[in-house]
Amino acid sequence: MPGQTLSLSQTQRLQMMLAPQLRQSLEMLQVPILELRAMIQKELEQNPTIEEGPESRESVEIEPGTGEVNEKEDRHDQLDFDKEFEALSKLDDEWREYFFQNSQNRPYTEEDEERRQFLLDSMPQRESLQEHLLNQLKLAGLSESDRQIGELIIGSINDDGYLTGTLQDLAQSVGTDAEHLTDVLAIVQDFHPTGVGARDLRECLELQLARLNATDSMAGTIVREHLDLLGGRKFTEIARILKATPEEVQQAAKMIASLDPKPGSVYSDEATTYVMPEIVVQKVDGVYVVVLNDDQLPHVRISNHYRTLLADPATTAEVRTYVQERIRAGVFLIKSIHQRQKTIYRIANEIVSTQQEFLEHGVSQLKPLTMAEIAGRVGVHETTVSRAVAGKYMKTPGGIYELKYFFTPGIKTADGTEISNKTVKDIIATLVGNEDAEKPLSDQEIMEKLQEKGISIARRTIAKYRLMLHIPPSHLRKSY
Repeated sequence: MPGQTLSLSQTQRLQMMLAPQLRQSLEMLQVPILELRAMIQKELEQNPTIEEGPESRESVEIEPGTGEVNEKEDRHDQLDFDKEFEALSKLDDEWREYFFQNSQNRPYTEEDEERRQFLLDSMPQRESLQEHLLNQLKLAGLSESDRQIGELIIGSINDDGYLTGTLQDLAQSVGTDAEHLTDVLAIVQDFHPTGVGARDLRECLELQLARLNATDSMAGTIVREHLDLLGGRKFTEIARILKATPEEVQQAAKMIASLDPKPGSVYSDEATTYVMPEIVVQKVDGVYVVVLNDDQLPHVRISNHYRTLLADPATTAEVRTYVQERIRAGVFLIKSIHQRQKTIYRIANEIVSTQQEFLEHGVSQLKPLTMAEIAGRVGVHETTVSRAVAGKYMKTPGGIYELKYFFTPGIKTADGTEISNKTVKDIIATLVGNEDAEKPLSDQEIMEKLQEKGISIARRTIAKYRLMLHIPPSHLRKSY
């Protein structure tokens, strides 16, 4: 039997590959405007032939009454070097003169450095939960050994304010007994925020009730002995056990609901997510006008220095080749930015033209719409629409909405028209909000009321929509 051998062979096959420039163009289309700004800034740092110039672009708008796109001729496509270079040279001269005068008349002094350092020191920095607790520990008047135990306990508290790990393990790590560590833990549990250092939800709620002098109240008894029944809103059973009325149990439940189950979350250091609408919809003379909000995008252009370098006969072939490649990359970047803005605008224009009633009357008039429909109108592939609306927001007179919000499947009514499933959810939320608290509507009853409005959907679909709206079932909504 012959042994195994290694050999080399050549094969030919066809395979689709995305060119790097096309990949960059698709990435620009998909990222939100703030991330796009960071991408452009990165390109400005890496490509020496492009630079950020003064803002001179004009917004692309819908011409009122026509619905047609009124586009200004693309300056980047023509690359009008003479005007760009003249403006840049003038700007450079002005800034050079300004900095020269500033450096001659008022040199940088120690006072300037102190002012700069004061500005940096004045920048707000959010205090973490551990820092907040350690500052209180310093004022607790503990001995050095107990302070070290307290630091260990604070270091074992998670972002929600709960103590992680067992007392035995913590005590063993500092060479003390669990009883003494429990005494130090009680001191930490007396710190702000109330409930911090608890080992479970029950203890967290008990600490907060103790601070309110409500340990011996009905709320305290429910937390200690019947927290599971409270989670199921079994007020009648709790009332029977405690020999109280359902109304008294419900009042105690309201008091418990006012407590904070995650006391440490107020010091969370999670980064705040900011939303920048890329499209602004305004009503002008009775017509909704779409405007691209591109103020956050740098105005990128080709630098005049490198055009001069290409025209210089002394420039070597190697340098000339490098500069030409960088300029081509810069031109493609500029065109990609323009194409991205144009695509997003056209999609937003079609959304606005479809959702006129929504802009006038709200979610009750939201029409069903799919990405395939928009792709057909704009003349692009459906995946292009998906990339273009990902993470993008539209500012309307009624609020800020994610572009994906406007794409919803339709549900046929009795008269043959279609309504959005978001409209159905809004109707369900309204019905539940107006129901009798003592006789909440069941899914079957909600289905019957929808049928009265000409909307025929299954009860399981109503249950699914109710869960998506975070509405509990009827027996958990009932008030006694």
